[in-house]
Amino acid sequence: MLNLSASEENYIKTIFHLQEEEKNVTTNGLAAVLNTRPASITDMMKKLKQKKLVHYQPYRGFRLTTGGNRYALSIIRRHRLWEFFLFEKLKFSWDEVHSVAEELEHVSSKKLIDKLDEFLDFPRFDPHGDPIPDNQGKILKTRQIPLSEMPLNRTAVVCNVGDQSASILELMDHNKIGIGTRVEVKKRFDFDHSLEIKIRQQVPFIISESLAKKIFVKHGA
Repeated sequence: MLNLSASEENYIKTIFHLQEEEKNVTTNGLAAVLNTRPASITDMMKKLKQKKLVHYQPYRGFRLTTGGNRYALSIIRRHRLWEFFLFEKLKFSWDEVHSVAEELEHVSSKKLIDKLDEFLDFPRFDPHGDPIPDNQGKILKTRQIPLSEMPLNRTAVVCNVGDQSASILELMDHNKIGIGTRVEVKKRFDFDHSLEIKIRQQVPFIISESLAKKIFVKHGA
């Protein structure tokens, strides 16, 4: 595997996530996410193109090559395994693990990561419900919808958090909503599209539409 700098790995991982939403990633779009100048983006794209990790033509955007996608998945695998380790074994809270895993993900020893995966008993999802790529780069896909689209009075199970910012996770913790929580939507309010939901034996309570759109669920039994 190529020996890339932490900065190069951050670019590759960010492009991977952006290209899931856009056909081609733009210089300005990447600069906004990474909080850097477009000129710096252009310089980095030239380096990554030379290493055959991106398809890049000036003013036409860019995408990862097959090799670039493979490398991005290896970074994501490291990151999510470290998140799982920090959460399950070291008892970090789920709003703390991301920033620490951002540093640990650059430890690129494949043997270490494979041993970590084995030690953790091959987890399939990280603490936020994101799938962990296996050692071949394969990701398990699950059918999920935002809680905001869930039919009334049907049981659902929380399986992913779309926005993993500390403020969102804090709000979910306050409402005792986590991965695996069983929830029902009892009512939708026309005024602001907020939802009344019920969890276990708790009294029903109201959450905003914006929060409901960030909580992904799968149909429960």
